[in-house]
Amino acid sequence: MNNRLETFVKENRKDFDVFEPSAGLWAKIEQELDGKKEKKSIKLYLWMSAAASLVVIFGLVWLYAGRTQNQDIEIADVNAAAAQKEVHFTNLITEKRDSLAIFAAANPDLYKKFTADLKKLDEDYERLKSELPSTPNQLFVVKAMVKNRELQLNLLRQQLMIINQVDDYKKVNQI
Repeated sequence: MNNRLETFVKENRKDFDVFEPSAGLWAKIEQELDGKKEKKSIKLYLWMSAAASLVVIFGLVWLYAGRTQNQDIEIADVNAAAAQKEVHFTNLITEKRDSLAIFAAANPDLYKKFTADLKKLDEDYERLKSELPSTPNQLFVVKAMVKNRELQLNLLRQQLMIINQVDDYKKVNQI
């Protein structure tokens, strides 16, 4: 079979040589190839830029969602019992501060000293609260926050007791 094909090609070689491509054919093919390369690179560039934009957008959304989610952590999310204690202490602290503010006019120097101590404890509480979303041991931080509120309440009780003693002393010495 191979022999017959070779024989046929040798006998009809002149017939095949008649159909040679024109000289401008290769130039046309090169132009078309060049045009197609440019079009493909533009399309590829557009697709890559769109994909990069989507990656950036999804990344920003992910970062934003992660930050807002972490900052919404409350004490109750970590430990419900500790949250109840913290609310109870906070309510008592508010009452005691109101009582302390009543005595502020009578003893302004003493009130300034007392508020300085409370301000320090408040700053510590806020620092703990800001650390809560990012700390690996959230239960430990929550316990520290509740302990801070308990210390504030005890400090206010002592301050009110001191103010009452000062007022009693003033009343006794006034007579």
